Amino acid sequence: MTMYPIPPPYYLYRMNETHPVVLFDGVCNLCNSSVQFIIRRDKKDRFRFAPLQGTTGQALLRQHGLPADSFNSFILAEGDKIYTHSTGALRMLKGLGFPWSLGYAFIIVPRFIRDGVYNAVARNRYKWFGKQESCMIPTTALKKKFLE
Repeated sequence: MTMYPIPPPYYLYRMNETHPVVLFDGVCNLCNSSVQFIIRRDKKDRFRFAPLQGTTGQALLRQHGLPADSFNSFILAEGDKIYTHSTGALRMLKGLGFPWSLGYAFIIVPRFIRDGVYNAVARNRYKWFGKQESCMIPTTALKKKFLE
């Protein structure tokens, strides 16, 4: 598959500068539950969200040279940096503030161990938690948190 550089829309640069962006698998029940978990605990309204399968998610993946056809990773975009797998999830917890930020202490666990556990869950997430036919549609109240 040939990937062509496609400049992301202007708002993508703007949102990426002011809010960390969580990219998630839009059809995964576990991923959608994780987004709901973050939204309920994001008291400072820091995070924005985009499905990996959507225009914004695809543009961010291309912008950072990541595969645009693999949806097995939690991805956190902070400014011009991308964090994937367990590192992205732990940095997100850190951004939620106390007490959730205590979870960031697991960053001391070697990455190959953290990502090994992460990858085992990612491989089985559809089997264990199910899959939707399409990406979730946010309520009117939550639309401002989603980039598309």
